[in-house]
Amino acid sequence: MHPIQVVEPTLEGYSGHCHSLVTSLCHALDGVPIDLWSAKGSEGMDFGSQVEIHPRFRRRIRVLQTLLLYRRLLRSGAPIVVTTARRSDLVSFNLVASGEIAPDRVFLYFHWLRDTPAKLRSLRKLAQRQPHIMIFGTTASVVDLFKRCGFTRVGLLPYPSPPASAGGGPAPFRQLLYAGAARRDKGFSLIVDLVELLAREGARIPITVQISADHYGKYDAQTRSDIARLHAVGYAPLRLTPQTLTPQAYAALFRGSICLQPYDRDEFRDRVSGVTLDALAHACPIVATAGTWSAELIKSFGAGVTLDVHNAASLLEAARKIERDYAVFEAAACSAGQAQNRKSWAPLLELLPHETAA
Repeated sequence: MHPIQVVEPTLEGYSGHCHSLVTSLCHALDGVPIDLWSAKGSEGMDFGSQVEIHPRFRRRIRVLQTLLLYRRLLRSGAPIVVTTARRSDLVSFNLVASGEIAPDRVFLYFHWLRDTPAKLRSLRKLAQRQPHIMIFGTTASVVDLFKRCGFTRVGLLPYPSPPASAGGGPAPFRQLLYAGAARRDKGFSLIVDLVELLAREGARIPITVQISADHYGKYDAQTRSDIARLHAVGYAPLRLTPQTLTPQAYAALFRGSICLQPYDRDEFRDRVSGVTLDALAHACPIVATAGTWSAELIKSFGAGVTLDVHNAASLLEAARKIERDYAVFEAAACSAGQAQNRKSWAPLLELLPHETAA
């Protein structure tokens, strides 16, 4: 039995979505041997005895490394799963393949994709050259995009939700929370505006703000400026977490919290947020920008409040609305977390070779 070849080039630590995503897949493939191809820095991570980690990728030469690895893996005969796929992965597989790749060999999981005219033209050509590559998308619109480009082997695979928290029961409200990496597209500037507003009003609402960097330890210029502004506020109930947390410490942030997600509407209109799923898995209500994937999810369960106006006063008003009726919103968030499809890997598992999917 060939081990499943799982490729996640950006996995180098606990930051971002990669760790929870790969953990989820490894659990779904319980007992199946897995070769995990990850980034330098992932040495020592533990995904169970079934998983052999190959810390390989460096950011600056990742494209070249990917080409060489895909050529090697295609020759091995093993099934290949790319858990965070990009258009460049399709291009790379096509470049190193000697003709059409056989069915049930390559599985690409796309979380979102910019549909620029140039990229759509490229995808149409790739659909003709590699008709047997299996494409999965997190949302119906991602699936539809690939179908419109001519791919015939396309399926919906909702972003896997972490298991709902089993411990502790309901908790009283204790804090506002910004979780995850500090990024401009995730509305970090508005979070700093909110802390400044709380300080001006003489409020005493505790707020925890995670200010860890992105996957590569980088901040954009705007975020660096915002972090400096945040340090200068002097709001006593503010707690900053500058480092990437362990999974256990990260999970503990959500209990009794209101998760603030004032994400950019255009960037996250159809883009899945792992922080949203993490919050719901831990019964944490959410404030999310109206018109985003996260907002539509919480609206369907009543698990939070959507933000129509992007300013600090509106963000604070939405958070106070949840705080006033926290037990109700918390129960709705708990229901939402439990309702997420824990078997969302099933569409992939059904297509893997029989002995690996058993």
